[in-house]
Amino acid sequence: MENKKTQRKKVPVPWYAIALPAIALGVIIFAFIFEAGGTGEPAGEEKHHRSQMQAEVDNQNWIIQELLPVNEFSRPGTKLETVNGIVIHNIGNPGTTAIQNRNYFANLAETHERHASSNFIICMDGTIIQCVPVDEIAYASNIRNADTLSIEVCHPDDTGKFTDESYAAAIRLTAWLCDLFGLTSDDVIRHYDVQGKECPRYFVENEEAWERFKEDVKRNH
Repeated sequence: MENKKTQRKKVPVPWYAIALPAIALGVIIFAFIFEAGGTGEPAGEEKHHRSQMQAEVDNQNWIIQELLPVNEFSRPGTKLETVNGIVIHNIGNPGTTAIQNRNYFANLAETHERHASSNFIICMDGTIIQCVPVDEIAYASNIRNADTLSIEVCHPDDTGKFTDESYAAAIRLTAWLCDLFGLTSDDVIRHYDVQGKECPRYFVENEEAWERFKEDVKRNH
Protein backbone atom coordinates (compact mmCIF):
# COMPACT_ATOMS: atom_id res chain seq x y z
CA MET A 1 0.00 0.00 0.00
CA GLU A 2 1.34 3.31 -1.01
CA ASN A 3 2.09 5.88 1.79
CA LYS A 4 0.96 9.34 0.85
CA LYS A 5 2.26 12.34 2.70
CA THR A 6 -0.39 14.81 3.64
CA GLN A 7 0.22 18.11 1.92
CA ARG A 8 -0.45 20.94 4.36
CA LYS A 9 -1.14 24.38 3.06
CA LYS A 10 1.26 26.96 4.47
CA VAL A 11 -0.48 29.90 6.16
CA PRO A 12 1.53 33.15 6.12
CA VAL A 13 2.37 34.61 9.53
CA PRO A 14 0.83 38.08 9.96
CA TRP A 15 3.40 40.87 10.11
CA TYR A 16 2.20 42.08 13.47
CA ALA A 17 2.79 38.67 15.06
CA ILE A 18 6.51 39.26 14.48
CA ALA A 19 6.73 43.04 14.83
CA LEU A 20 4.84 43.51 18.09
CA PRO A 21 6.92 41.06 20.20
CA ALA A 22 10.10 42.60 18.74
CA ILE A 23 8.97 46.10 19.66
CA ALA A 24 8.01 44.97 23.18
CA LEU A 25 11.41 43.32 23.64
CA GLY A 26 13.15 46.49 22.49
CA VAL A 27 11.23 48.58 25.00
CA ILE A 28 12.16 46.18 27.82
CA ILE A 29 15.84 46.22 26.87
CA PHE A 30 15.89 50.02 26.63
CA ALA A 31 14.23 50.38 30.02
CA PHE A 32 16.72 47.98 31.58
CA ILE A 33 19.71 49.83 30.12
CA PHE A 34 18.30 53.20 31.18
CA GLU A 35 17.69 52.00 34.74
CA ALA A 36 21.05 50.25 35.08
CA GLY A 37 23.00 53.09 33.56
CA GLY A 38 22.47 55.56 36.39
CA THR A 39 25.51 57.62 37.31
CA GLY A 40 24.17 59.64 40.22
CA GLU A 41 22.87 62.27 37.81
CA PRO A 42 19.17 63.12 37.98
CA ALA A 43 16.91 61.40 35.46
CA GLY A 44 16.27 63.39 32.29
CA GLU A 45 12.72 64.38 33.18
CA GLU A 46 13.69 65.42 36.72
CA LYS A 47 16.61 67.44 35.44
CA HIS A 48 14.42 69.11 32.83
CA HIS A 49 12.03 70.32 35.50
CA ARG A 50 14.72 71.70 37.81
CA SER A 51 14.26 75.32 38.82
CA GLN A 52 16.86 77.90 37.90
CA MET A 53 17.94 78.00 41.55
CA GLN A 54 18.65 74.28 41.64
CA ALA A 55 20.44 74.57 38.31
CA GLU A 56 22.79 77.04 40.01
CA VAL A 57 23.50 74.46 42.72
CA ASP A 58 24.13 71.83 40.03
CA ASN A 59 26.94 74.01 38.68
CA GLN A 60 28.84 74.24 42.00
CA ASN A 61 31.63 71.65 42.07
CA TRP A 62 32.12 72.19 45.82
CA ILE A 63 28.66 70.78 46.55
CA ILE A 64 28.30 67.01 46.21
CA GLN A 65 24.86 65.84 45.12
CA GLU A 66 23.58 62.67 46.76
CA LEU A 67 19.87 63.32 46.35
CA LEU A 68 17.47 61.14 48.29
CA PRO A 69 14.98 59.02 46.36
CA VAL A 70 11.56 60.61 46.29
CA ASN A 71 9.55 59.03 49.09
CA GLU A 72 6.98 59.91 51.74
CA PHE A 73 9.35 59.91 54.71
CA SER A 74 12.36 62.01 53.69
CA ARG A 75 11.89 63.57 50.26
CA PRO A 76 8.21 64.04 49.43
CA GLY A 77 8.96 65.88 46.20
CA THR A 78 6.74 68.79 47.25
CA LYS A 79 7.73 72.00 45.51
CA LEU A 80 9.08 74.81 47.67
CA GLU A 81 7.25 77.87 46.42
CA THR A 82 9.39 80.45 48.20
CA VAL A 83 12.53 80.65 50.36
CA ASN A 84 12.32 83.16 53.20
CA GLY A 85 15.12 81.83 55.38
CA ILE A 86 17.88 79.34 56.05
CA VAL A 87 17.74 77.18 59.18
CA ILE A 88 20.96 75.91 60.80
CA HIS A 89 20.92 72.59 62.66
CA ASN A 90 23.42 70.27 64.30
CA ILE A 91 23.03 66.67 63.24
CA GLY A 92 22.34 65.47 66.81
CA ASN A 93 24.33 62.26 66.27
CA PRO A 94 27.91 63.07 67.38
CA GLY A 95 30.81 61.56 65.49
CA THR A 96 28.83 60.54 62.40
CA THR A 97 29.62 61.63 58.86
CA ALA A 98 27.49 63.47 56.36
CA ILE A 99 27.09 60.43 54.11
CA GLN A 100 26.06 58.25 57.06
CA ASN A 101 23.30 60.70 57.92
CA ARG A 102 22.29 61.07 54.28
CA ASN A 103 21.95 57.28 54.05
CA TYR A 104 19.90 57.25 57.24
CA PHE A 105 17.49 59.71 55.66
CA ALA A 106 17.33 57.59 52.52
CA ASN A 107 16.63 54.44 54.54
CA LEU A 108 13.56 56.03 56.11
CA ALA A 109 11.79 55.15 52.87
CA GLU A 110 12.11 51.52 53.97
CA THR A 111 11.88 51.74 57.78
CA HIS A 112 9.08 54.34 57.97
CA GLU A 113 10.60 55.23 61.34
CA ARG A 114 9.87 58.93 61.11
CA HIS A 115 9.84 61.91 58.75
CA ALA A 116 13.26 63.56 58.58
CA SER A 117 15.74 65.02 56.10
CA SER A 118 17.68 68.15 55.22
CA ASN A 119 18.52 70.04 52.07
CA PHE A 120 22.22 69.94 52.93
CA ILE A 121 24.52 68.10 55.36
CA ILE A 122 28.02 69.33 56.13
CA CYS A 123 30.60 66.76 57.25
CA MET A 124 33.19 67.37 59.97
CA ASP A 125 35.87 67.63 57.25
CA GLY A 126 33.91 70.38 55.49
CA THR A 127 32.42 68.23 52.73
CA ILE A 128 28.99 69.49 51.70
CA ILE A 129 26.35 67.01 50.53
CA GLN A 130 23.03 67.98 49.05
CA CYS A 131 20.18 65.59 49.90
CA VAL A 132 17.08 67.49 48.77
CA PRO A 133 16.89 70.04 45.92
CA VAL A 134 16.54 73.70 46.88
CA ASP A 135 13.19 73.80 45.10
CA GLU A 136 11.72 71.03 47.27
CA ILE A 137 10.60 70.76 50.87
CA ALA A 138 12.82 68.88 53.35
CA TYR A 139 11.60 67.56 56.70
CA ALA A 140 13.86 69.46 59.08
CA SER A 141 12.29 72.60 60.53
CA ASN A 142 8.71 71.72 61.36
CA ILE A 143 6.40 74.68 60.72
CA ARG A 144 9.13 76.38 58.63
CA ASN A 145 9.64 73.47 56.23
CA ALA A 146 7.44 75.23 53.67
CA ASP A 147 9.53 78.40 53.30
CA THR A 148 13.10 77.65 54.41
CA LEU A 149 16.15 75.64 53.42
CA SER A 150 17.86 73.47 56.02
CA ILE A 151 21.55 72.88 56.69
CA GLU A 152 22.57 70.10 59.08
CA VAL A 153 26.14 70.20 60.39
CA CYS A 154 28.03 67.20 61.76
CA HIS A 155 30.02 67.60 64.99
CA PRO A 156 32.45 65.42 66.97
CA ASP A 157 30.88 65.47 70.45
CA ASP A 158 27.82 66.28 72.55
CA THR A 159 28.64 69.99 72.81
CA GLY A 160 27.46 70.35 69.24
CA LYS A 161 30.41 72.61 68.43
CA PHE A 162 31.37 72.52 64.77
CA THR A 163 34.90 71.73 63.66
CA ASP A 164 36.87 74.52 62.01
CA GLU A 165 36.31 72.83 58.65
CA SER A 166 32.57 72.37 59.06
CA TYR A 167 32.19 75.91 60.42
CA ALA A 168 33.97 77.38 57.38
CA ALA A 169 31.86 75.24 55.04
CA ALA A 170 28.67 76.29 56.82
CA ILE A 171 29.60 79.96 56.41
CA ARG A 172 30.42 79.48 52.73
CA LEU A 173 27.21 77.57 51.95
CA THR A 174 24.94 79.84 53.98
CA ALA A 175 26.40 83.02 52.49
CA TRP A 176 26.16 81.61 48.97
CA LEU A 177 22.52 80.59 49.47
CA CYS A 178 21.74 84.06 50.84
CA ASP A 179 23.13 85.55 47.63
CA LEU A 180 21.24 83.05 45.49
CA PHE A 181 17.87 83.71 47.12
CA GLY A 182 18.27 87.39 47.91
CA LEU A 183 18.41 86.88 51.68
CA THR A 184 20.45 88.58 54.41
CA SER A 185 22.10 87.26 57.56
CA ASP A 186 18.94 88.32 59.42
CA ASP A 187 17.13 85.56 57.52
CA VAL A 188 19.51 82.93 58.92
CA ILE A 189 18.01 81.30 61.99
CA ARG A 190 18.51 78.35 64.32
CA HIS A 191 16.15 75.42 64.67
CA TYR A 192 15.79 76.76 68.21
CA ASP A 193 14.26 79.96 66.82
CA VAL A 194 11.53 77.92 65.10
CA GLN A 195 10.26 75.78 67.95
CA GLY A 196 12.57 76.18 70.94
CA LYS A 197 14.47 72.93 70.29
CA GLU A 198 18.05 72.89 71.60
CA CYS A 199 19.48 72.87 68.08
CA PRO A 200 22.12 73.68 67.10
CA ARG A 201 23.10 73.06 70.70
CA TYR A 202 26.38 75.01 70.75
CA PHE A 203 24.73 78.08 69.25
CA VAL A 204 21.82 77.85 71.69
CA GLU A 205 24.09 77.61 74.73
CA ASN A 206 26.52 80.21 73.38
CA GLU A 207 24.56 83.15 72.05
CA GLU A 208 27.70 85.15 71.27
CA ALA A 209 28.95 82.31 69.05
CA TRP A 210 25.68 82.42 67.13
CA GLU A 211 25.94 86.18 66.63
CA ARG A 212 29.51 85.69 65.41
CA PHE A 213 28.30 83.05 62.94
CA LYS A 214 25.77 85.48 61.51
CA GLU A 215 28.38 88.21 61.27
CA ASP A 216 30.67 85.82 59.40
CA VAL A 217 27.83 85.02 57.00
CA LYS A 218 27.24 88.75 56.48
CA ARG A 219 30.91 89.37 55.69
CA ASN A 220 30.96 86.57 53.14
CA HIS A 221 28.01 87.50 50.93
